[in-house]
Amino acid sequence: MLEVRNLGKTYRGGVKALDGIDLSIPAGMYGLLGPNGAGKSTLMRTMAAIQLPDRGSVVFDGLDALADPVALRRRLGYLPQAFGAYPHASCQTMLRHLAVLKGLPDDAATARQIDALLDCTNLTAHAARAVTTFSGGMRQRFGIAQALLGDPALLILDEPTAGLDPEERIRLYNLLSQLSGDRVVVLSTHIVDDIEQLCSKMAIIHAGKVVAQGNIAGLVEKLDGHIWQSPVAAPNGSPALQLSMAYRRGSPVYRYFSRSSPGDSFVPVPPTLEDRYFLELRGDRPC
Repeated sequence: MLEVRNLGKTYRGGVKALDGIDLSIPAGMYGLLGPNGAGKSTLMRTMAAIQLPDRGSVVFDGLDALADPVALRRRLGYLPQAFGAYPHASCQTMLRHLAVLKGLPDDAATARQIDALLDCTNLTAHAARAVTTFSGGMRQRFGIAQALLGDPALLILDEPTAGLDPEERIRLYNLLSQLSGDRVVVLSTHIVDDIEQLCSKMAIIHAGKVVAQGNIAGLVEKLDGHIWQSPVAAPNGSPALQLSMAYRRGSPVYRYFSRSSPGDSFVPVPPTLEDRYFLELRGDRPC
């Protein structure tokens, strides 16, 4: 269990990146969903004990992560939003180097672990290639492999699917789905589909605050009967709250949150996680 209590961080200029964050994250895949600038990366760095907060605590299985960050890092795998690699170092060489930096012995057992990680991330055929020549999806799979060195009990992944094409995203989904097991896996993203595909529990973060959290099915069910869809916008003055407007097959689709029908052209539709997400970003509350 990863426990985050009253976490706060204010940057120079008075920008509140974290404003009283409280989370209880169990074993399995847990999603943190929020727009760019919501404070997700600051939260991930703080949970990984890379950055200190102004206040609050982070406790992982009884370990005070902020008081003893070295002890946490022995149990941590971390994939940052962006990372570099030595220009000419091969994938396998980079993994051996990172294993040593993590404190693993440079021996046959570590070599076998690296081979196993290359296999599970589908990089065995590319082990001799320089990481700097990898595609975006291959780089992310390499990032997962390095995060898994030492078989960490806590895995923190910051925007792991950003910039990937659909095929690479599905491949990464399949890999991440196999990783959770008994470990805590925290996945931060601004992509709703990432959370829907991978997580059963989540929190929505906006402007440094947790605005909703819990079981995804429960969060969505609270909107039952209150989501309306139409090919035209609601009339001016309607109390209905517009959640989204998108084009599907060239035709506009408007979705609204309302306790009653916004107009004659509107039909009730099943709610989605995207509806709940947009509702929270607009500052309304379903209950």
